[in-house]
Amino acid sequence: MSESIAIATWEFGVPSVRRAGEILSAGGAAMDAVEKGINVAELDPEVPSVGFGGMPNAAGVMEMDAAVMDGRTHAVGSVAALKDCKMPISVARAVSEKCRHSMLVSNGARQFAETQGVTRENALSEKASEKYQRWLADGNAKPEFMHDTIGLLAMDSSGDIVAGCSTSGMAFKHPGRVGDSPLIGSGLYADNAAGAAATTGNGDEILKFCMSFLAVEFMRSGETAMAACRKVIERFIQMHPEKENEDINLIALSPKGDYGAATLRKKFPFGVWDDEGCRCETVTRH
Repeated sequence: MSESIAIATWEFGVPSVRRAGEILSAGGAAMDAVEKGINVAELDPEVPSVGFGGMPNAAGVMEMDAAVMDGRTHAVGSVAALKDCKMPISVARAVSEKCRHSMLVSNGARQFAETQGVTRENALSEKASEKYQRWLADGNAKPEFMHDTIGLLAMDSSGDIVAGCSTSGMAFKHPGRVGDSPLIGSGLYADNAAGAAATTGNGDEILKFCMSFLAVEFMRSGETAMAACRKVIERFIQMHPEKENEDINLIALSPKGDYGAATLRKKFPFGVWDDEGCRCETVTRH
């Protein structure tokens, strides 16, 4: 198994783990790898659910959610409904390192970002704006169910594990809506002693089961990362068999360097970087 490793949700996570891998292979820290790796997706206007390429809320306003957790210190930083910012993961990291609180939202998060030198900038891409206008013009349209969060997990050569995630949330969501992504234990969790996990999909369902924390606890009890992910999916289906087609996906990384993923989709792609290189892997419905 690889000494250093990074994995990320979705096929668009491949460039992110590639960037994370560059940092890790140079001896860099997992926290830097996670932040800079996620920045890649945040700044890509072709990624329609994260950062600058993401979709606005129902009022046409971009509201970003992001969080990061350090598995060594258990320090966390989280922002929700953050406006006028293309790289919310960097603000979330600043919260974890420079704020006496763990989570900031909306205007408070924006004010804190400015104290850290993060100036206001238009986070709505031209393509996203055009799609919003088309949706707005259709009186019968319902909010789109787009919620492909990027979650990135990394372990560096020191064995430190970090989890991070970033999203613009469900497309055309109700203003102020927050899903699982910035919620520690739901969207992400990290503990050097047990591993890390991150989720993506319907956050309104995922947050009810603290799925990332649950996956980490399964690994703490001795399960592999893959088995832990599968057990989380099984727990959800046992509790709600009527929701067997819900969009729920997760990835996990153990302190031993093994990784896994599970999904209720037909298939779920995710990016991997390790000593074998950078690639996209896929798991099928469990």
